[in-house]
Formats: sequence, C-alpha cells, structure tokens
Amino acid sequence: MSVHWAPSERALARVAYRRRRRRRSFLVALASTVVVAVLAVVVLVGSPGWERAREAFFDPVEFVDVLPAVAQGLWLNLRVWVIAGVIAVVGGLLLAIARTTTAPALFPLRAVVTIYIDVFRGVPVLLVLLLVGFGLPALRLPWLPITAVFLGTLAIVLTYTAYLAEIFRAGIESVHPSQVAAARALGLTRGQTTRRVVVPQAVRAVTPALLNMIVALQKDSGLISILGAVDAIRAAEIAVTGSYNFTAYVAAGFLFLLISVPLTRLVDAYNARRGGRGSGRAMVGAIR
Repeated sequence: MSVHWAPSERALARVAYRRRRRRRSFLVALASTVVVAVLAVVVLVGSPGWERAREAFFDPVEFVDVLPAVAQGLWLNLRVWVIAGVIAVVGGLLLAIARTTTAPALFPLRAVVTIYIDVFRGVPVLLVLLLVGFGLPALRLPWLPITAVFLGTLAIVLTYTAYLAEIFRAGIESVHPSQVAAARALGLTRGQTTRRVVVPQAVRAVTPALLNMIVALQKDSGLISILGAVDAIRAAEIAVTGSYNFTAYVAAGFLFLLISVPLTRLVDAYNARRGGRGSGRAMVGAIR
C-alpha cells in the first residue's frame, strides 16, 4: 500500500504568496529601471551640447580606428595587474605576519613594518607613482631598472602591499586564541602554528576583501601612464592628440569595463555564496 504525499492547503498558499511577491518585485524593478533609463536618455539627449559631445566622445568610426591600439595598451595593463597583484598579496601577507608577531626581539621589525604601512596607506597612489617614477631615477643606481613600466609597477606594489597587509592583519587577529593554544598543545611550533592553523583561517576570512582589492588594482594599473608607459590610457592620449576627438578615452574605458565588470560579478557571487552558506540568495539589504 503506497501513500502519496500531497502538500497541505497552507503550504500551497505559502508557495502562491511567494510566487506573487516575486512577480510583483520583478514588475516593480522593471518599471523603475525603464523610468530611470528614459529619464537618463531624455536628460542626456536633450542637453544643449549633446550633438557636439556625441561627435567628440561617441564617434563610431573613430572608436573602431583606435580600438586596436588601445587594446594593445590594455595588454600591458593586464601584465602589470597580474605581476603587481601576486607580489602585493605575498608581500602583504608577510608584512601582516611580521606586524602581528609578539616576540620582544622582533620589535624593530614590527616598528619598521608599521611605519611602512602607515606611510604608504596615507599617501595617495598617484603621489607615490610620481615620487617613485621621478625620484628613484635621480639616484642613478646602476642596478635599478628605470623603465616607466618597472617604476610604475613598483609604486603600485608598494601601495597595495600596505593595504593588503592591513587586510591580512585583520584576518590573523580574527583567529580565536584557542586555535593557537590547541595547536601548541598538540606540539606544533610557533612557525607551524602560523603556517598550518592561523594563516589558512585568516586568508579564508578576508578573501572577499582581498578580491575587492585585486579588482581595484586592475583599475589602478592604468595610472602607470603618467610615467610615460604606453598602456591603454596612454594609447588613448596619443590617439586624441591632434584629432581632438575623445572617443579613444571612451574606448579605453569600455575595455577596462570588459574586465572589471565580470570580475566584480564573480566577487559578488563568491560573497553571496559565502553569506548564504548554501541556503540560497541572501535576504539582507539596507532598504527592503
């Protein structure tokens, strides 16, 4: 004898209520999006200088002409982003470990790391680029490369290493002391405890913040153009020179968006998965 399960009337009513809420939310979102888009188009197209701005910034022929050169410059930005990102992550983790050590003999190291982090977190990255790009070549050190790409990458690494060190420090300090005590009770040394217990938990705790900083670094890689490196932005500047058509800047921004938007969505999806803990979409928000 088989018994067929059937939902109760209350369960069916609950499912119908949720379906109505989802349909209503979709319609409200669609209507508000259409209203905002129409208003934006009306304001933009109806502005007195729209025709002149369209010719200067949104020329499709100019866009196609400059796209190959800007894309070639973007390849340099991607290489700088990857190299600077890897070095900054490793360096930031090492600085965070050094700053969170409690051994009295390592106080000079902690002091130097603290000063380094305070300095490079307090100075704008653009100013660091100018100081490194024009200051280090003035020293005339024979072993130091003075190319714009190297100096620009070095400045970005110095800045982002400081930022990432503070993120890693927050993760390390979030590990409960009982975890360290348990590891030491099992016979692990201080180094083994840091490597096998503290760092893995700290990295897992700060991964969303780290990913956001990596996305931000991708955008800041374009700052190396102020030192003369021919990246995407510099290639756009070269294209604009003489023509006074600024569509090349739009092309550069478009290519940056092609990279940053998917990265941002991946970070959001990762954060949502961590926040939902497998229970579906997170139902939190400032305005609901």
